[in-house]
This record gives sequence, C-alpha cells and structure tokens, in this order.
Amino acid sequence: MLSIRPADLDAADVRQLLAIHLAGMAENTPAGHVFALDLSGLQTPDITVWTVRENGALAGIGALKALDGDSGELKSMRTHPDHLRKGIAAALLAHILDEAATRGYRRVSLETGVGASFNAALALYRKRGFTNGEAFGDYDASPYNQFLHLAL
Repeated sequence: MLSIRPADLDAADVRQLLAIHLAGMAENTPAGHVFALDLSGLQTPDITVWTVRENGALAGIGALKALDGDSGELKSMRTHPDHLRKGIAAALLAHILDEAATRGYRRVSLETGVGASFNAALALYRKRGFTNGEAFGDYDASPYNQFLHLAL
C-alpha cells in the first residue's frame, strides 16, 4: 500500500535517499552543471517535499517549487533503488501535478540532465505530457541539461 505525505526532512531514511539522489546527479553530470537541491535547499518556504512510502518503507521523494503565481518546478524526484519499476515515481508525479493544479498553476517545468541515466525519468515525464522547451527561471541551457514543460 502506497502512502504519499509531506516529507519529514529530519528522518534518517529521507536524508539517506536525498544523499543517494545527489550522488547520482553528481555521478552522471559534470561538476558545475548539477542543479539538484541539497537538504538545506529543500527547506525553503517556496518548496513542498513529499515522500512515498510502501508499507512504511521509504520508496520515493519529490518536490514542487513555487516559481510564481502561475507556475511551479518539479524538483528532487527520486525512487529508492529497492522500489524501482513499481510505479512509485508515476504515483508521486500524479500527486505533485494534482497539487500544482490545485494551486492554480498553469505550467509545471523541470530541469534535468542528458544521457542514458536520465532515460527512465524522461520517459515518465513525456508519458505524462511534458515536452522539451526553453530554459526557465535562473537556468542556462548547456549540453548537459534539458528543460521540460507541461501545460496544466
């Protein structure tokens, strides 16, 4: 049974999954081009973080950052390695997109890397209707990143 709730960022298992996420981003993207948020970056008032638990075990994490009154940014999506291919990310993405719609956002965007290690996530985002587009916010386009947008 899956449970999606606001994250307790003080929980040891949440911090461990965030460390896995940051390590994965650093491993697959050159230094200076990783924009994944660390724990302190997720603890700002404009970011809401959720966890997915399967029968109590941490299965995934994801966040929504308010960009302005009309749009948000998907951040820190990561499925725990023990819970891959179970629909965890799809359930969390649906939850976050529902929240974005409830907030009245007209668009959700994300920045991610390029290469094979990002293919599963990209397939999920594209299945939900995200399409590639221009850089947004404070991001600059580079050969190491790409930007996806979904109109709500």
